[in-house]
Amino acid sequence: MYLYLLENQDSGVYYIGVTKDIEERVRYHNGSNRHFTGKQHGEWKLMSSKYFSDAKEARKQEKRLKKVRNKQYITWYFTAQDQGA
Repeated sequence: MYLYLLENQDSGVYYIGVTKDIEERVRYHNGSNRHFTGKQHGEWKLMSSKYFSDAKEARKQEKRLKKVRNKQYITWYFTAQDQGA
């Protein structure tokens, strides 16, 4: 299960989610869905992702990060994870 970070290229808004198939999920967010990302103008770009072998842990991290609402921390979280910190 992947925890992923998207950024809207027009507004700079972040979106955090969990999925088994990142490519399919990015296509969905850039499609004409009626949810949060479908209502935003502009393309959604995958900024980063992290793999979790445990889906429950991935969802736990997603919920925690969505509560943070601090772009600097979210960016740091994904960057630090990529660097093994």
